[in-house]
Amino acid sequence: MKTILILMDSLNRHYLNCYGESWVQTPNLDRLAAKGVVFDRHYGGSLPCMPARRELMTGRLNFLESQWCPLQPFDEAYPEELRRQSGVYSHLITDHYHYFEANGWGYHTPFHTWEFLRGQEGDPWHPGVKEPEVPTFRGKSKRQDWVNRSRMNPERDEDYPTPQCFAQAVKFLERNHGEENWHLHLEVFDPHEPFMCPAKYRERYNDAWDDRFHFDWPAYAPVEPNEEDEEAIAHIRKGYAGTLTMADAWLGKLLDTMDELDLWRDTAVVLTTDHGHLLGEHGYWAKNYMFDYRELVHIPLIAYMPGAPMNGGRVNALTSTMDVMPTLLQLHGAKPSAHVHGRSLTHLFERDESHHDAVLYGYFGKDINLSDGRYTYCRKPLAGSLAYHHTATPSRSGGRAADYETSEVGRFLPQTKMPVYRVARPSHRHHNATDEHLLYDLVADPEQGSPIREEGLHRQYEGKLRELMERYQAPEWQYARVGLERD
Repeated sequence: MKTILILMDSLNRHYLNCYGESWVQTPNLDRLAAKGVVFDRHYGGSLPCMPARRELMTGRLNFLESQWCPLQPFDEAYPEELRRQSGVYSHLITDHYHYFEANGWGYHTPFHTWEFLRGQEGDPWHPGVKEPEVPTFRGKSKRQDWVNRSRMNPERDEDYPTPQCFAQAVKFLERNHGEENWHLHLEVFDPHEPFMCPAKYRERYNDAWDDRFHFDWPAYAPVEPNEEDEEAIAHIRKGYAGTLTMADAWLGKLLDTMDELDLWRDTAVVLTTDHGHLLGEHGYWAKNYMFDYRELVHIPLIAYMPGAPMNGGRVNALTSTMDVMPTLLQLHGAKPSAHVHGRSLTHLFERDESHHDAVLYGYFGKDINLSDGRYTYCRKPLAGSLAYHHTATPSRSGGRAADYETSEVGRFLPQTKMPVYRVARPSHRHHNATDEHLLYDLVADPEQGSPIREEGLHRQYEGKLRELMERYQAPEWQYARVGLERD
């Protein structure tokens, strides 16, 4: 068996034609969806970027016990398990520079080999002592980003890191298509912000922005209520669409190569994302600080398995990010340990049947949420409550030295006997949160604007949340943090 995992950062489900009518041109994502299986009720778990990747690597929800952090020494990362159990060769191709930061390192080391394509966002790549030229801008800006931009031709696809990743993946397939028992982890940063692409992609969407100021990277803040915003929102959405269409075009080159090399007969492909990204919906830009709307957590999953009866169809079962890891293991004849929270999706390639009854998702120290596919329930932390970050690898960007000087060290985690630091962190609620816990009916209220206040239903979902927290081994302090009693 050969497997390919394609992870596209910040890939919005509602921008894809395979999930409904979309104005965005993604013919190659549509092509993969038509060939494989579209999962209609797939959810993120641990958010955002690095927590999601740790969950992909380990099959465990980690937001209940850790914040954004390096891969831990006790983590059972799937490339290592593939190598140990089944002798699978694994290779990583990525332009995701968070893997090489102090608080995100270690994720590339379980692979046999890896390639890092440079230049995304503020990647500390090209040196530049002289201050770069920076136009008048709105939103976010990083000095290093402007240095990197100064070294590229903005109208040449091949100067962008995501096309470079797909090009390297094509080379990997050309070199290794005749070999057996390998896994390719292909991870591209686009369509993550800043939303940059050659003009030919933006022009497909008739972007009428007049460049009164440079704007391709909205701040992580509410949309400002002024008369420019409707035009600015349209400009950003078209920039996102152009960036996605560029990535899709290069995905097409990968799919073409699979056609030419007849790889579909013995190669499974899984494509997903870490989370969504708000582009003015609900009055917000970006992610992290607001309520965890469905646009952020109800994410795409498209998968192809050679010879599967469900290829070309859709699956309505409830699935989650944590399920990807045990799926990859099973495809290669390996088995997840008892510490893995996820369940293999392979049975869903045979028939559409039940998988999870409900899923948990959220950010460390923030609200804890669940969805059963019909309702979402958000449980907020109590005012002044603490969350505890657990790590065996404290890092400079993971907190001040004083945080670790006052931390505890002990065997606090159920999946390992290794002592870890336990570091107190303040809890936080989403932006504009009240004391009310939030319950929404996604069928009657897909925009999640009218919370349900029926006490009996709240008690039912409070009980379901408690059940899921117990199932996924939430630390004892998490119950007190959100005002729940253990059964």
